[in-house]
Amino acid sequence: MSDIRASMQRRGGGRPGKIEKAQDPRGAMLRLVRYLRPYAASISLVVGFIVLSSALGLFGPYLMGRAIDRYIAAKDLAGLLKLVLLMLGAYLLSNLSMVAANWIMARVSQIALKALRRDLFGHLQTLSMGFFDTHAAGGLMSRLTNDIDAINQAVSQNVTALVASSLTMLGILAAMFALNHWLALASLVVVPIMFGFTRFVAKYTRKGFRDLQRNLGELNGIAEETISGQRVIKAFRRSDSAIEAFLAKNQAVFEAGVYANSFAMLLMPLTQVLGSFFVVVLAGLGGWLALRGLVSVGTIAAFINYGQNFTSPLRQLANLYNSIQAALAGAERVFEIIDTPGEVEDAGAARRVEPVRGDVSLRDVRFGYAPGAPVIKGLSLDVKAGQTIALVGPTGAGKTTIINLLTRFYEIQGGSISIDGTDIRSMRKDELRRSLGLVLQDTFLFADSVMENIRYGRLEATDDECVEAARMADADHFIRQLPGGYATDLSERAGNLSQGQRQLLSISRAILADPAILILDEATSSVDTRTEARIQKALLHLMKGRTSFVIAHRLSTIRDADLVAVISDGEIVEQGSHEELIALGGFYRRLYASQFKGKEI
Repeated sequence: MSDIRASMQRRGGGRPGKIEKAQDPRGAMLRLVRYLRPYAASISLVVGFIVLSSALGLFGPYLMGRAIDRYIAAKDLAGLLKLVLLMLGAYLLSNLSMVAANWIMARVSQIALKALRRDLFGHLQTLSMGFFDTHAAGGLMSRLTNDIDAINQAVSQNVTALVASSLTMLGILAAMFALNHWLALASLVVVPIMFGFTRFVAKYTRKGFRDLQRNLGELNGIAEETISGQRVIKAFRRSDSAIEAFLAKNQAVFEAGVYANSFAMLLMPLTQVLGSFFVVVLAGLGGWLALRGLVSVGTIAAFINYGQNFTSPLRQLANLYNSIQAALAGAERVFEIIDTPGEVEDAGAARRVEPVRGDVSLRDVRFGYAPGAPVIKGLSLDVKAGQTIALVGPTGAGKTTIINLLTRFYEIQGGSISIDGTDIRSMRKDELRRSLGLVLQDTFLFADSVMENIRYGRLEATDDECVEAARMADADHFIRQLPGGYATDLSERAGNLSQGQRQLLSISRAILADPAILILDEATSSVDTRTEARIQKALLHLMKGRTSFVIAHRLSTIRDADLVAVISDGEIVEQGSHEELIALGGFYRRLYASQFKGKEI
């Protein structure tokens, strides 16, 4: 049970323990700003509205002081009424200006975040298969959802508040100094205390929010893996283990959240204490100056009002701080993915693929998924156009790895692979893969209609061509029995079809692609014997005139192959026709005999 939990935690969003704290929050902020830079004109308009709003908001306390000194003391009701209407208009226009600023900023931020999502998702499409082998889908989904949402909260909702609070504080200080410099100097006592404590808290909250975002990613990874693997979990009665793994990571999220927010929440009570202290200082010092005739009562009232308004943006900044730290943590995780090197780029002078004949040559190919652990060891093989070659051997021998190298899902580390005499590393990847048709053991279908899943093999294909491909794969009969026929929508990963039916659709997709080189990796492993016989007939028709690589553990399916390559421990130990290898009496004969005990070979 603990092993299962450890395994699921290892598959969390990224490399566990790699980053324990924010590495470069300033750099992350600058990179986020670049996404807003194209909209500098709109942001300038936002700042203009905020300046107007802040200025009008600061005008109110000044008018209140004037009302006390000039109209209330003189009992001038008409003048007081005019001043009250002026204050009302100032506050109303201030709020309308802020609404306009928020509306423009919300639109600009959503455009910028759309671009960030586009860049993140687009870059994910360029990453190598090795990257996806070491990163759980749930963790990557967390980068696209949780982390982007954290940035969204800060940018779309809090940027205007941050600018407004900062301008308000500066405006209040300026207004205070204009009214009375002694009271203004007394007010400045609060500022260094606040910013000093903020720097202290920042050191811990950044780390806390970074850990929180990472743990959320790992939690999503466990949830995604558990939901997708429900059949296996229920079949092996591991629901309790899955719950235990989820609870363990959920506890880690809880602890990281408590740690991050505990420090961040210290800012709010501090600003409240400082605000109260601020008002007491202003009232005490102002009263003392008023008794000596140095300031008027209206000036003191204006200062106290300014003082309360000064602590309000301080409290708002404290609230924004939590969101900003979470956004910076999320931004670092997003940019960490964007900065991950993608697949090896096409060579600068990558050759366009001419109509492919199908000659394939492997020369001294070497490859390993991890340093010091070679999987393919100096393998050489020649396949002529139109030939069918079967790759056989024990599990883990390297058969599927050869296919991964041929498709350039992974790059070879030594030797060369060529098609029609051209090294595949000098070909454009998209054109190379267009000439290859894959039917893999692990069938993947999309949550779309049956017709669109078949059409995925060639997007410009007509409905009639898709139906014909399904007929050749012997899938047309069962498709027409579905509730909507070819228009039937499949559930996620086609859970509403049997494994055999999913494989038939995958074969239909490959037939529609009409590739020059066909790759069948255990293509018929999930269908019954009767269906397999029909599929084999269709595949034999499809393979005619095409170079075909067939991986099959059931050796009865490859007896008619032109060439059988026996692979063991990353090397070809035997090759020849089925009859030649049987007559040789070596490794292949032993493999074949083990599957047909008691039968004549």
